[in-house]
Amino acid sequence: MKIIIKGGRVIDPANGVDRVADVLAEDGVIVNIGENISADGAEVIDASGNIVVPGLIDMHCHLREPGFEYKEDIINGSKSALAGGFTSIACMPNTKPASDSKETVSYIANRGKEANMANVFPIGAITKGLGGVELTDIAELKNAGAIAVSDDGRPVENSAMMLSAMKTAKDLGVSVISHCEDISLGKGAMNEGALADELGFEGISPCSEEVMVARDAILSEQYKLPMHIAHVSTRRSVDFVRRAKANGAPITCETCPHYFSLTEDAVKRYGSNAKMNPPLRGADDMSAIIEGLKDGTIDVIATDHAPHSAEEKSGEFGKTPNGIVGFETAFAVGYTYLVEKGYLTLSELIGKMTCAPSDILNIGRGNLGIGAPADIAIFNIDDKYTVDVAKFYSKSKNSPYDGFELKGKLVCSVVGGKTVFCPER
Repeated sequence: MKIIIKGGRVIDPANGVDRVADVLAEDGVIVNIGENISADGAEVIDASGNIVVPGLIDMHCHLREPGFEYKEDIINGSKSALAGGFTSIACMPNTKPASDSKETVSYIANRGKEANMANVFPIGAITKGLGGVELTDIAELKNAGAIAVSDDGRPVENSAMMLSAMKTAKDLGVSVISHCEDISLGKGAMNEGALADELGFEGISPCSEEVMVARDAILSEQYKLPMHIAHVSTRRSVDFVRRAKANGAPITCETCPHYFSLTEDAVKRYGSNAKMNPPLRGADDMSAIIEGLKDGTIDVIATDHAPHSAEEKSGEFGKTPNGIVGFETAFAVGYTYLVEKGYLTLSELIGKMTCAPSDILNIGRGNLGIGAPADIAIFNIDDKYTVDVAKFYSKSKNSPYDGFELKGKLVCSVVGGKTVFCPER
């Protein structure tokens, strides 16, 4: 099977490419990038006026299957991912049962293959049942298909246990992704401060995140062990990672679009659709997140796609579950709030959503080099559109971006050289 993407602006940060060109893929891999390419029998996509980029990679999402299919499942989650330009997604282990065994990891990997849409990469649990008491068999999880381990949704509070997991994961070539939270400091419903007091909600101290980021940064620096920090949201967290990197620690981190586009004030307007963990922070923290993205302290933009049913999100604010869906708005929010405002170049934004997560997860994607998997996304970055959550492909619609005007609309997603999602065609 052959496919030619004609006349688009090809942006491939991994290989330093940014030029108008054609892209030819054959039998699932990229075989040529150049001008006026032709190939007998090839499907042709006209990308004139659009950007052609490596398929986006989300290294932090929740597909809910098995156990919570009423919120999301692997098929709908994959459709939602493709609708946002994500051709590869790594799903967290807080399923039911937790992804702490070879059976559950294999189930998720196989369901992803059966869906035959986005590439689905399971993330295994660090501890059994995400309970923080007993380590999983990380080698067994890797052999079943896990490309990383995390207890996301829960922290690994035992430092010796986390260090042991880091050592084992390094030996196996598996990433460790840390949900940084001191539970004893994180029992509230929104960011601690004057607004929480005004609204009558118990606040979550930024220290609940920061003390655990500091711990993991210290472990990474002291033992030179890789560590990836999930969903960074505060100034001090960014500072801890920046300092550890300067001292030679092999540490990386991510943030999410909501942390550079929204502040805690969104709670007043969007209610539970602005409730997540870590919570939305203040303006100074948002500025620090943007600074961290600009100077490279923050390596990756991930979605933390977290579907919940309308019924769950419509309850009393303090009791509703944390999280928002993110696949279908992530690139556009990044383009609108980072590139359009001059904080990042377009190539920098794409790099944080393609080659950077690929390198951390070691999955060999996120680039358009010759011989690379033909996973490609095409966007129209000039097309303004209004977000309508009713049209999301996700089962769940819990997003604060409903009604937002954004730029950066998906034209087409290609996986393995096959056109799998083109909403305008």
